[in-house]
Amino acid sequence: MIKAVIFDMDGVLVDAKEWHYQALNKALGLFGLEISRYDHLTTFDGLPTKIKLDMLSVVSGLPTKLHPFINEMKQQYTMDLVYQYCKPVFVHQYALSNLKSLGYRLAVASNSIRNTVEVMMQKADLLQYLDLILSNQDVVHGKPSPEIYVNAIEKLGISPGEALVVEDNENGIKAALASGAHLLKVDKVEDVTLHSIMNTIDKINKG
Repeated sequence: MIKAVIFDMDGVLVDAKEWHYQALNKALGLFGLEISRYDHLTTFDGLPTKIKLDMLSVVSGLPTKLHPFINEMKQQYTMDLVYQYCKPVFVHQYALSNLKSLGYRLAVASNSIRNTVEVMMQKADLLQYLDLILSNQDVVHGKPSPEIYVNAIEKLGISPGEALVVEDNENGIKAALASGAHLLKVDKVEDVTLHSIMNTIDKINKG
């Protein structure tokens, strides 16, 4: 029986992928670098900024000593976009409020830093429904490692088979499945509805 629903954030509860792409490229642009949209979608999607910078140092020769500054600027540019564009979405408010009233425990497990997760959830008016938030600062290894989902399941006090993870990208899907949780794959934020979640839970519970 499913007892908890754990959500990824970017591309699931908040349509923020473009914000992260723009913010990182703006920071990289200070040093004449950029990530193409194709590489963003096929290689870098869902990875923590730290990992993205490590990869860029290998393929583009980005000096590692610049990582802290670029990361700091990327976070600042991201927050500028969050405060400008992040707003409540009724379908998500409706889904999480109803899941909460039905007794499900709710969590967000994101590869973003904690401040970004908390501010986005607050701006989206979803923070009030969450029992747990985990960020990439709460784990040693970000997705595709299952660590963040394993930790979330343990902190929620349930078994992996009692958790449903809602994910949208390859790295997150790998992490969810490796944790032993059930998976609801979505293609876009509009797919995250009470109907889709409850339909998936009913199918799992019926075996």
